[in-house]
Amino acid sequence: MSRPRRLLILAEGRSGDPHYGKTARGVMRYRPEDVVCVLDTQTDATELEGFPLVHSLEEARKHEPTTALVGVATAGGRFPPEWRRLLADCVRAGLDVENGLHEFIGDDPELADLAALHGVELRDLRKAPPDLNVPTGENLTHDATSILMVGSDCAIGKMTVALELDREAQARGIRSVFVPTGQTGIAIAGWGISVDAVVSDFIAGAAEQLVLDGVRRGGEVLFVEGQGSLLNPLYSGVTMGLMHGSAPHAYVLCHKADQRFVEEDERFPIPPLSELVELHERISLIARPAKVLAVALNTRDLDEADARSAVAAAAAETGLPATDPVRFGAGPLLDALTPLLAVA
Repeated sequence: MSRPRRLLILAEGRSGDPHYGKTARGVMRYRPEDVVCVLDTQTDATELEGFPLVHSLEEARKHEPTTALVGVATAGGRFPPEWRRLLADCVRAGLDVENGLHEFIGDDPELADLAALHGVELRDLRKAPPDLNVPTGENLTHDATSILMVGSDCAIGKMTVALELDREAQARGIRSVFVPTGQTGIAIAGWGISVDAVVSDFIAGAAEQLVLDGVRRGGEVLFVEGQGSLLNPLYSGVTMGLMHGSAPHAYVLCHKADQRFVEEDERFPIPPLSELVELHERISLIARPAKVLAVALNTRDLDEADARSAVAAAAAETGLPATDPVRFGAGPLLDALTPLLAVA
């Protein structure tokens, strides 16, 4: 029998960073029952979002964790030497390790041998299943309603919007499932495929498999976590595969309210939201044209008055319901989707 999942989140140097520490923050917000403490030796703080913030592995062990979760993004998705030492120390302390980076710890001979010696598991959340293929067409024949989060850039809250919609739907008695497509979503939900680590030919097939898995898990409504952005030249390929493979019935467009350029690169200005609505609708799967039904804004860097103004401006420009679901609740977004859910 597997032991309870009691997480020590490894947030070394990134505990205060909402971007590079987004895995840590996502799990703390949406899987708080699993978290016992957060480790960051590079801060003097003793608390992070209500959880103990510890400064050594010895201090962390007082909270009786069973699993160490890599909660940060590192440069190039690789582990620097100090992180390798930390992971090895976690294994020696008898902790399983969950890792969402592109560098797979299970493939590292030294760490794998150490894990075997201490009887712990190394789990690489981004490792794709070996049996993926292209879509079969079942993405068009299941009975659930699928809603895909799309956005103007990466790391602007697409996962968060999907999770907030799932929470709101379940509070209303709707049988919904959050469909995780990235490492943080997998760490929260406990299942999924990280589509950005899939061979490009099979991204759409992986997305189809995820949707079908969501149906098998009892989902009548599926909130599919988005990845990348059609506007982002670094990651647009994964977005396209996810759009066509998940074959959504509708989209929620996500945008960071004060962001003007993709990746803050002035060569890639973000067009008006009305143009983004049209872009996503035109590029939908031909067999299932999907509409953008609502706009979700990330207003974390604005005060409340400016946030409300940004929401009103987005609604006026697009003619669609808009809100910041974290700040003001996901109700208006789900209300916008309700007619689709009633007839699907």
